[in-house]
Parts: sequence; structure tokens; C-alpha cells
Amino acid sequence: MTQASRFAGGLLSVAAGAALAFAATRSLRTPRSAPVTARHIAAARAFNGGSALLALSVLSDSAMEHYRGGFENPAMYAALASAAAALGASLHGGADRSETSHALRHAIQLAAAATGLAGTTFHFYNVGKRPGGWSWHNLFYGAPVGAPFALLLSGGFGAIAEQLRDEPAHDPRLFGMPAGKALALVSAAGLIGTAAEAALLHFRGAFQHPAMYAPVTVAPVGAALLAQAALAAPPRARRWRGFAYLWLRFVSVLGFAGAGFHANGVARAQGGWRNWSQNLLAGPPLPAPPSFSALAVAGLAALRMRETEQ
Repeated sequence: MTQASRFAGGLLSVAAGAALAFAATRSLRTPRSAPVTARHIAAARAFNGGSALLALSVLSDSAMEHYRGGFENPAMYAALASAAAALGASLHGGADRSETSHALRHAIQLAAAATGLAGTTFHFYNVGKRPGGWSWHNLFYGAPVGAPFALLLSGGFGAIAEQLRDEPAHDPRLFGMPAGKALALVSAAGLIGTAAEAALLHFRGAFQHPAMYAPVTVAPVGAALLAQAALAAPPRARRWRGFAYLWLRFVSVLGFAGAGFHANGVARAQGGWRNWSQNLLAGPPLPAPPSFSALAVAGLAALRMRETEQ
């Protein structure tokens, strides 16, 4: 692949990422002059959208990784089933404009969160039991410790979207604090964790492409701005929200564009897409980068809620 074609592929990835990010934040474009209830439901639907993106990422990633592992443990099927169910529930919730929660959707999302927690525990155990225990080699090539956490976040965001519908629109609360503040902090923590996972895998890849530095630098800045916007006192909160809005939109573009860069990475491997059955499993994971977009969408929804709280 020539330098010109790589550059063109990068531009195409960014353009496609921008278009997908615009579509993913569609439910948040409720006018600020709209009634508080309408903005409240729009935020809940945005969390459904973030949950759906994470569920799709987990479903695709776990399908490839567990297939590569030969589904050695029957529990590997649980991640696929749970992620598929969470994806369906989230898509249904994203289209639902009602002001009340859906019991079945809520149960599915809680089950997905529990499955993600169990998977995270199992992956930690898998790394620790390998010869050498907790070493860089086992972190690089053992079960990815951060992957099941995405399912936990997906189920958590989906469950939160359902709970928000039952909260009073004028004063929604979660974890004993204003909902927008709590959700902004959760989204910021998710961005930090996802960036750490990307840093580990990109370090394994020796940061051979300059774009590999983007997720490990852009996402943590977005997390810091989001946390500051959530915690800032009212006189300064509006300015910080403005910074966070702009940066999180950049992060949402970055996540979708990252999938394009990973697709280019697969194309550069021996045999390219003609050898897709091998290169998809051995190359950079296509489903991983959109997790950043999902968390950015959740962060944007939390900021919209924070506006009504202040």
C-alpha cells in the first residue's frame, strides 16, 4: 500500500467517522428551548444509543476473539448472547419516546451488566493463572482484561436509560447526586479505562502508525474536561461544558474513524482483505474503536442533563 493510498484511506476514515458521529448524536439535538421533559427523554435515548454502540462492539469483538479461542469454555457463548440481547434492547429503547421505563429492557440490561462483571473477573483470572502471572506478556496476549468491561458499561448505560425515564424530569438523581453529574463522572471513568486498554494494545503494536497515539491522548483529555464540567461550580460550569461539548464531539469522530484505520491495518496485512478469514482475527480489532464514540455520546447526554440541573 503506497503512502498516498494510506493517506487517502485515513482521510476517508475521518470523513466517515464524522458522518457516523453526527448520526449518533442525533437524539441530542433537541433545542435548548424545548421543555425539560423532552430534553430529559432525549438524554435517556442518547444513553440507549451509547449502550447500543458498546453492545455492538462487544458482540463483534467477542465473536471474533472467542471464535479464535475455539469457544474452549462454554461461558464464552454468554458474552455473545448477552451482548446481542443488550443491543436489541438498546435499539428498541433508542426509538422509544415514552416517559416510562420498559421492564423487559431493564432486565436485559441488568443481566448484560452482570455478565460483563463476571467476564471481567474471569479475564483477570485468566491472565493471573498463566505461567508468569501478571506480566506484560500475559497482559498483551492473555484474555483482554478491558473487553468484558465494555459489556458492563453497555448494560449499565442501558439500565440507567431505563431508570432515567422513571425519574422526575425536573430533578433526576443517581447514586445520591444529580443524574447529569453522576453520569458525566461515570462516562469520564469509562473513557479513561478504554484509553488504558488502547494504550496497552497500541504499545504492543509499537505505535507503528502516528494515528495510534490519538486515542491515548485525545480520550483522556475528553475525560478530564467532562469531569471538570461535572464538578465545576455554576459560575464556571458553562464554560467548561462548552469545552467538553467540543472535545467530546471530536472523541466521537475519533472512535468511528478508528474503525476505518483498523480496516486499513487489515488491508496492509499479508493478503489484505482477500485473506480476511485470517487477517480479521490477527489484525487490529475493527469493533474496538467505536467504544470511544459510545462513551462520548454518553458524556454528551450527561452534559445536556447537567444544563437543566444548573
